Amino acid sequence: MAHGDITHIDIPVTDFNRAKGFYSRLFGWEIADMPGFEDYPMWRAPNQISGGALAPREDGFTQPRSYVEVDSIDDTVAPARDAGATVLREKSQISPTSWWAVIADPDENVIGLYEGTTEA
Repeated sequence: MAHGDITHIDIPVTDFNRAKGFYSRLFGWEIADMPGFEDYPMWRAPNQISGGALAPREDGFTQPRSYVEVDSIDDTVAPARDAGATVLREKSQISPTSWWAVIADPDENVIGLYEGTTEA
């Protein structure tokens, strides 16, 4: 994927088993626990391109969140702040080669940022 592509969508859920059954039956999504991310079941759409994860619902995370791939989170957050965005989650490591962060745009739309590569 390239800078600016939507790369991942997290869906907040309260019951992983119920959500897995719901989304796999409704949309035909393949949903699997990935080693090291057992509390974060990953889903993939039938097109084998679209995907994301089922994530624990919590305060501040009650609606699906799209993640945009960026070349550099650091280089994206600075101009986002200058343009009126708020950083909701600072850059955090996912794996040795990948990171994420979360911002809210000036209208309070929440957007995840993803940098790096992961092996799945």
